[in-house]
Amino acid sequence: MIDLYTAETPNGWKVSITLEELGLDYAVKPIALSTNEQKAPWYLALNPNGRIPTIVDRDADDFVVFESGAAMLYLAEKTGRLIPSDSKGRSRVVQWLMFQMSAIGPMMGQANVFYRYAPEKIPYAIDRYQREVRRLFEVLNGQLTDNDYLAGDYSIADIAHWSWVHSYDWSGVSIEGLDPLARWIDRVGGREAVQRGRAVPPPNDLGAQDEKTLTGGRNILV
Repeated sequence: MIDLYTAETPNGWKVSITLEELGLDYAVKPIALSTNEQKAPWYLALNPNGRIPTIVDRDADDFVVFESGAAMLYLAEKTGRLIPSDSKGRSRVVQWLMFQMSAIGPMMGQANVFYRYAPEKIPYAIDRYQREVRRLFEVLNGQLTDNDYLAGDYSIADIAHWSWVHSYDWSGVSIEGLDPLARWIDRVGGREAVQRGRAVPPPNDLGAQDEKTLTGGRNILV
């Protein structure tokens, strides 16, 4: 059993989708970001960065993994799925996973902040980050021009990118003219496991300390 501490964010969806794709049993423990539960001492003991997601592998002496990309790698390697076993194939997946962690996620995050949330609209900042996100999308588009997926077969690299890229409109970025990317968004988004993982956790902001329980499928909200 995997405990998943998460919230409704792209980084959270990366891990819940991975869990669904792998068919692993997991308990969903929502973190109430609205009350800064991720900064509570009990949670910082699990994740010193005070961010989501975090997983705890109950079947491996309560082994804790924080950082979404690290959690995805751990789960893929634990099961031998969603990542190749050969060194070159594994490296290709890891390269694209790192591209999401170092580029797509941070730049889309900044675009979101300045376009959606900043109390003062700063045109220079908005334009800078939206232009950089578009450039990064063009990198993905080039890779997908002759490939259905980013690193050969469908992998955690696709899950990591889709969790962010499918919300391009929220960042105020167009994918017009990026047809291979658009087809990939639909291709990955059409997978049933992706749709299930995208719906985790339910939009209720309960908080991991709540006692309410919801059961369904392979996951349990506790």
